[in-house]
Amino acid sequence: MTAPRLLVLQPSQSDPLAKLGEWLEADGVELHLVSLKDEPAPENLDGYQGVICLGGEMGALDDLEHPWLADARRLLSSAVAKRLPTLAICLGAQLLAAATGGQVRKGPQGPEVGVLLVAKRDAAGTDPLFADLPFTPDVLQFHSDEVHLLPPGAEHLAASPKYPNQAFRVGTSAYGLQFHIETTPEIVLNWAAKDPESAACARPHHFDQDFLAEAHRDFEEVWQPFVARFAKLVRGELSPAGCLGTQLPLV
Repeated sequence: MTAPRLLVLQPSQSDPLAKLGEWLEADGVELHLVSLKDEPAPENLDGYQGVICLGGEMGALDDLEHPWLADARRLLSSAVAKRLPTLAICLGAQLLAAATGGQVRKGPQGPEVGVLLVAKRDAAGTDPLFADLPFTPDVLQFHSDEVHLLPPGAEHLAASPKYPNQAFRVGTSAYGLQFHIETTPEIVLNWAAKDPESAACARPHHFDQDFLAEAHRDFEEVWQPFVARFAKLVRGELSPAGCLGTQLPLV
C-alpha cells in the first residue's frame, strides 16, 4: 500500500516539524512540507490524506503582513469539509478555529509560557486521540493569542486555568492544539532569545538546558503515542470520532 501523504503547512522557520516529523516518518507517513512565506500553498488537497499546520510568531488574522494566512485558513477549512485528519498546533490551532467559525484574540491574561500542564475535558474520554492520554499531560506553551470562542459544534478536549481552550476537535478528525508537542530544547531556547518579554513570563528555570531536556523526554513519552494514533487515523486504521466501527478509505 502506498504511504499516506500529509500536507505540512509551515508558517515560520522558527517552528519546524522537528520531533513531530521524526515520529510521523517513523510511522511510515510521507510529508510534503510547504514553507508558506517562501512558496505558494496548494490550490486544493487532492492527493493528500491529511494536513498539519504548525505555529509561528504572527497572529492568525495578520493577513496584511502575511497574505498567505488566508491560504492556510482556506486549506484547513477544506480539510474539515473533506474529513481529512488534521493536526494544527499553536498558530495552526488558531487558524483552524478562525477558518471554521471560531474567534481568536489577544489573550487578556498575557503570555502563557513554559512547561505547564493542561487538563483533559470530559469529551476527551471518548476521543480516538485523547482518550489514552494522562489526565494532566505536560506540554510546552509559548503564546499570547488565544482561541477565545471555539467553532460551532467543536468538542472541547483540554483546558488550562489561564487559557481555557487548549485543545479541540472540529468535525470528526481535525484537531487544534494551542500548545506545542513538536519542539526540541534548542527550538524553545531560540524562541526565548527572540522574544525575551514573553519568556520573562515563565519561571526562570524553565529555560535551563537540563530542565528542558528532561521535559522533552516527558513530552516524547506522552505525545509520541498520540502522534502514532494520528498516523493510524491518517491510514484509516483508527475510527474517527463519531464513526466507531468504521474506517475512512484512503483518498
